[in-house]
Amino acid sequence: MTSGGNPHAAVRRGNQEKPGNEHHHRTLPPSQLNPNSYNLRLSNELLVYDTDVLDMKANNPVKRLTIPETGLLLETNKLYLGRTLEYTKTDQFVPMLEGRSSVGRLGLFIHVTAGFGDVGFAGYWTLEMFCIHPIVIYPNVEICQIYYHTIQGEYTKYDSGKYQNNTGVQPSMLYKDFLKKELP
Repeated sequence: MTSGGNPHAAVRRGNQEKPGNEHHHRTLPPSQLNPNSYNLRLSNELLVYDTDVLDMKANNPVKRLTIPETGLLLETNKLYLGRTLEYTKTDQFVPMLEGRSSVGRLGLFIHVTAGFGDVGFAGYWTLEMFCIHPIVIYPNVEICQIYYHTIQGEYTKYDSGKYQNNTGVQPSMLYKDFLKKELP
């Protein structure tokens, strides 16, 4: 699972859990446990950017989509932002997110670049989904896997206000980095 430690408590079921409701957390069922990782499920909510050109300095408009139980057809050459159903909190480990090989073999990438998490991250994982072939997706499917690395020595926990303690799909907030640079 990791290079050491017990990350079982780091992954929680996220059906109706929000930060602050820690008493509702339970560990994942054994059916989602792999030899080296946990499978995480896809929620039923997606975001798509609602503009043809994205601007790194702007809060780009998004449109919300709901994945029905009967499935949703994803188009090629379009970025879909989804999220995991599970809420994770990793105070003592470095979380890593990867696609599942069975999903990748259907031509669906679940993260374009951001598979490396921060120590101290608490929230749902936003998935940067892109398909090279039209594909029908479904809510609650085990879409990706998370695994953990231990930390040696001193470390600083993640405390960025951009994505910490999120409650849903997060579009890019890169524009906030530009705002910080403009302050005196």
